[in-house]
Amino acid sequence: MRTTRAAVVLAATVIALLLPSASRAQAKPAKTPKPDKAAGDTVVKNPPLFQESTLLAITLSGDLRRLRADKDTNAPWRPVSIAYQTAAGRTVIPARSRTRGIWRLKNCAFPPLRLDFSGKNTKGTLFHDIGRPKLVNYCRDTDNHEQYILQEFQLYRIYQLLTPVSNRVRLLRVTYVDSTKNDTAAVRYAFVAEDPEQLAKRFHGIQVKTKGATAGDLEPDQLALAYLFQFMIGNTDFSFNGLHNTQLIGTNDGKILPVAYDFDYAGAVNAAYATPDPSLKIRRVRERLFRGYCAISEEYPKLLPLFLEKKEAIYALYRDDIGRLMDPGRVKETLQYFDEFYEMIATPTAAQSRFLNSCVGPR
Repeated sequence: MRTTRAAVVLAATVIALLLPSASRAQAKPAKTPKPDKAAGDTVVKNPPLFQESTLLAITLSGDLRRLRADKDTNAPWRPVSIAYQTAAGRTVIPARSRTRGIWRLKNCAFPPLRLDFSGKNTKGTLFHDIGRPKLVNYCRDTDNHEQYILQEFQLYRIYQLLTPVSNRVRLLRVTYVDSTKNDTAAVRYAFVAEDPEQLAKRFHGIQVKTKGATAGDLEPDQLALAYLFQFMIGNTDFSFNGLHNTQLIGTNDGKILPVAYDFDYAGAVNAAYATPDPSLKIRRVRERLFRGYCAISEEYPKLLPLFLEKKEAIYALYRDDIGRLMDPGRVKETLQYFDEFYEMIATPTAAQSRFLNSCVGPR
């Protein structure tokens, strides 16, 4: 048993002992959710924000000048307020926000934020019981950067179609108001991505923050699905072993579920600032590179029918109300990019010869 899995089993045992008897009965060990079933979604009640998929308009008010100046990786929490309109009137929620990230913190005109709704003032609002989610907001106040937000948001939606072991998201139209001047700084699309701890709770689990996990530590079907998804969208900016743009969930029966996030470096987004790691020997992010472990090679062919089955639903995301917010040229370019992937997996033999044989490590 590897150190990572042993740590999860120990932590899961402690959680089970601390749970009340009724909760323990509800949290009895369950099989890993199948990629084509939403079994995980029934574990914990869906927070109000994620019960709808429509665009939500909000106003974020705070001292934006101070937020912009917070460049340290351990920036303090700043007071902000979130307001939105309902049939009953305007709802205003006091909250907190702080900057996050590494590259974006240094290079963005407006830094990425994390919001904190853990206070008691959220009860009865859309933002109740969502913890401390990320706000994936614009980097620069330009139409191009706003399109990147919409493109990345679509990739989260695709991941949700393929497996419940992924972050829920909600698209927002955010009016940013500097409360010190009562001045509107920008109005741009953004989205809230589920708090990692909330995601873990959906599976009666915990976050595993120990690096070094290998294929033998992780649930093979979910790991294989994640690698195929990353290949489909052309993303190489991740590492399950190094916990880079990935999260691991330890369930109460000792399983470790891998989750990928942060897809703006994907070829499907094709952001102007995105460049691949030089060690990967690809020149641009639109070049796909399969990074799946050979140790789980028998899992990949089993999952190809799922991707084929979900193709129409995936493409439909680019024709619905949210898809129509995207620039038509970008939609066409993205679907052509996905067409290339679907040509590669048209048959198991094609997938094997086109990319599965280039898996990583010993078989």
